[in-house]
Amino acid sequence: MNVIVVGAGHMGRGLAERLSRQGHNVTVIDRDAEELEELDEGFAGRRVVGVGFDRAVLAEAGVERASAVIACTSSDEANVVIARIARGTYRVPRVIARLYDISKAETYRRLGIQTISTTDWGIRHACELLTYQEMDTVLEIGSGDVQLVRSDVPALLEGRPVREVTAIGEVEVVAVSRSNETFIPTLGTVLEHGDVIYAAVASSASAKFRYMLGTNA
Repeated sequence: MNVIVVGAGHMGRGLAERLSRQGHNVTVIDRDAEELEELDEGFAGRRVVGVGFDRAVLAEAGVERASAVIACTSSDEANVVIARIARGTYRVPRVIARLYDISKAETYRRLGIQTISTTDWGIRHACELLTYQEMDTVLEIGSGDVQLVRSDVPALLEGRPVREVTAIGEVEVVAVSRSNETFIPTLGTVLEHGDVIYAAVASSASAKFRYMLGTNA
């Protein structure tokens, strides 16, 4: 996938570096050459100095071949302009704009522009942390026959594989959060101290899942 990231601040650099490590062709645009130099030495993509809504700069970055454009400068107004040009003029399939003010998010969604807000994410994440229990239900599916349950990995399971918290047709670990990253595990994935697991649990197997975790709470 050919991706253009506009804005080489902390968020832009983080996105660009991760996408590049995943094998995507990434070009980063920023008006400040020094910001571009802050990208990791291992960054395999291109760096373009210029203003992100300048069409000549976008052309140099290869916008006509882009699969996605992510506008994450420090200015909402600039991000929206960049996104609208990418979407409306160049017909880029995926366009994302970072907004600090999320009140207009729905308006831009109707224009085919996805929006993200670090402020909104931060509020939701803080609320999750404040209300988080050692083991709680994140989502009930259907009539409640299946629940998505979140739990800290207890000490007794540290160093043990995911298969030990699996019961076919009853309990399935679908995700593991570790060091601020979340991934889909295999049965052989070894659980570590500080991990949080997300499991799909049949309501009839709730007691079994608690037993696996070593808790009767």
